[in-house]
Amino acid sequence: MTDNKDLEAEIHPLKNEDKKSQENLGNRIKNEDNLKSASGQSRLSRCRTVAFFLSLFICLLVVFVVSFIIPCPDRPVSQSMWRIDYNAAVTYDFLAMEDINKDRIQDIVFLYKSTSSSNSFNRSCTDEGFSSPCAFVAAVSGANGSVLWERPVVQDVAFAECTMPQPSDSKTSSACVLVGRPGSFLAISLFTGETLWSHPSSFGGNTSILSPLLQVPDIDSDGAPDLLILTQEGKEVSGSIYSGSTGHQIGHRGSLSMDGDSSPLLHVTRMGAHYILLPCASSLCGCSLKDLYEKVTRRDAPFKSDPHWENILNASTHRLLPSSGAVRYLMNVPGKAGQDVLLVSSEACVLLDGQELTPRWTLGAAQVLRKPILGHYKPDTPAVVIENGTGIDRQILLLDLHSGAILWSQTLPSFPGGPPSTSLPTADHRSAFFFWGLHELIGTRGMDPEGAQHSLYMFHPTLPSVLLELANISANIVAFDVVLFEPSRHAAYVLLTGPTSSDMPGLVSVVKHKVRDLVPDSRVVHLGEGRPDSDQAIRDRFSWLRYRSEV
Repeated sequence: MTDNKDLEAEIHPLKNEDKKSQENLGNRIKNEDNLKSASGQSRLSRCRTVAFFLSLFICLLVVFVVSFIIPCPDRPVSQSMWRIDYNAAVTYDFLAMEDINKDRIQDIVFLYKSTSSSNSFNRSCTDEGFSSPCAFVAAVSGANGSVLWERPVVQDVAFAECTMPQPSDSKTSSACVLVGRPGSFLAISLFTGETLWSHPSSFGGNTSILSPLLQVPDIDSDGAPDLLILTQEGKEVSGSIYSGSTGHQIGHRGSLSMDGDSSPLLHVTRMGAHYILLPCASSLCGCSLKDLYEKVTRRDAPFKSDPHWENILNASTHRLLPSSGAVRYLMNVPGKAGQDVLLVSSEACVLLDGQELTPRWTLGAAQVLRKPILGHYKPDTPAVVIENGTGIDRQILLLDLHSGAILWSQTLPSFPGGPPSTSLPTADHRSAFFFWGLHELIGTRGMDPEGAQHSLYMFHPTLPSVLLELANISANIVAFDVVLFEPSRHAAYVLLTGPTSSDMPGLVSVVKHKVRDLVPDSRVVHLGEGRPDSDQAIRDRFSWLRYRSEV
């Protein structure tokens, strides 16, 4: 076979050379292709490297510009504590909170009565046509206590309530409604203090206004909820509906044909019907908003009625159900399927189903003389705080709202008329509770109320055997609240103190103090025998608490 190939090569030498040249040409082409491919990959690699370093440079440049060149917005410094005083003045049980100057810190609105305003604005009663003294509305910064605005508004205050939503095209989103003596009815902007509307009052001199003011769905289609004001003259309760944006009366005043005396409640049934509930003697009374609207306007109402409620509502007496003892307080509370009604009488506390009005649970033998407050003892589980009894026998009860079971109880002596309790949600989905009591929890019998100090106590469900005494106050406390001044940042209490009688002007003070800054110097009160933690460890746990806004 080899001989044949050699012989062929000798016979055809040119053919053999052509084959070799073709093979060499193919190898050169393949090598050139390989070189071109390697060159392309090298160029692509260089492009990728350039792109990477360019993007890295741009990122670093952006970080540098944002960090060092573009100025960050100045964060307002919120003082730990501030106080403002008004001499020769009296004040009212009224506090409202709103971020007025848009610094993301809640500001404070309050009322006082004096001959002139503070030195910041230097306005007198005569500037607004009032005789001295007259009532002023003032707004102060929650950050440092500086006066944002203040002005005389009425001769004297009969009723005040904030905040009332305004139409979306209005210059202000919130307002305060005031009824003055004699004969004035107006709304002012929370942000500027300017009068939004003002009308002569149709309320008589012997008429008392039942608090709170009720907001009803927008009747006149102006984009703002309308107002239902209930008044009482003698034993007769009447209702008047007003436009929320203009203050004009819708229809005329109409009698509710019942003898309720305090704390009206607007309740919405699960059928979507609105009913006005009122305590009346030893019964719960009610009136359909639909019926009242048709009575005062003589027009068909844009509201519903509930057949079940109409069946149990006595047409002549307007009684819904009897109560054991005089009804003192009514509250809408969250239920498993809509709102339920918490009814507090002189002898019992009852949670009523919001539709059927049947009892869910009853706490008997109760002497509740103050409106309950809501909070959370367990995570995301509503609880209600009941102050049972007065004086040295006062007991604080925390009840599971759904079952009525007692979650925590503690005797906390106090004198009648002391400041109300309050609560603030914490980041662990519980609540911190704030109670007022006497400085000495033991041995208070026979103590003179005039010389006693009120102490502010703080409680958190994670430390059920401990109270923290934050502050001692000897002044007369007119209004009190604990407020989350900045979302997720700091909580503070606000005190409004002043003379005990409106006929004796004296020193009026507004005080704000951060809760966290009070903890290091607080007194730890152990409620049980065991002391698993030191006092300092307990203070540290209270200092670490974080608060959240209401949902």
